[in-house]
Amino acid sequence: MPPLTAKPYLRSVQVDPQADIDLERYPFTIPAVRELGVLEPHPDVTFFVGENGAGKSTVLEAIAVALGLPAEGGTKNVYREQQDVSPLQHVLKVARGWRWPRNSYFLRAESLFNVFTYLDDLGPDPRGRPSLHLRSHGEAFMAVLQDFKGEGFYLLDEPEAALSPNRQLAALTVIDRLVKEGAQFIIATHSPILLAYPRAKILSFDGTGIAEISYEDTEHYAVTRDFLNHYPRRLQQLLDD
Repeated sequence: MPPLTAKPYLRSVQVDPQADIDLERYPFTIPAVRELGVLEPHPDVTFFVGENGAGKSTVLEAIAVALGLPAEGGTKNVYREQQDVSPLQHVLKVARGWRWPRNSYFLRAESLFNVFTYLDDLGPDPRGRPSLHLRSHGEAFMAVLQDFKGEGFYLLDEPEAALSPNRQLAALTVIDRLVKEGAQFIIATHSPILLAYPRAKILSFDGTGIAEISYEDTEHYAVTRDFLNHYPRRLQQLLDD
């Protein structure tokens, strides 16, 4: 029997209807942000998908900062000077579950280097482990992921940027173990491997707003399947004059 948890820790996110918003100012010029509505994450895993610039990382970052996590990534204990972020965080209303977990982390591949440097500056690892700078990007990313605890809330921004296909498969097993131990994830991704996770809701960000879609209906699945099944023809179409 799965453990009794307080999931979902994050029940909903929306722009405060009473907030004074300038729709001509970034990020409210992004359709998915402007039409955010009431976003209700899955109790286990929610994926944000969409083209570059569609707003998925912007919304993920705003959720993280609104919940007290650093924009650059890490736990609430990463006391770095807060980066400049979009004003979206200031107008978000977040509805939490009846209990918030002790463990939370905003994991973004693009800024892990800075987070690891911050941790090194604090002094030696209390468990005697070497600096994460001494590992490859993917190995360090997986080490952080494997350190997550059950009954936690975790936001991941494009984790596939650090992970090979095999490591993405390994990440799926870690995510599944943590979900079964009571964790909740929100993940912005382009990876058709990660998107295949079954205990999930997929939210597509596009020019009309945000909509829930099935795995097979994602562009990531369709384009990848088509290319792998017909790659000689697709290469010819792409590369021939």
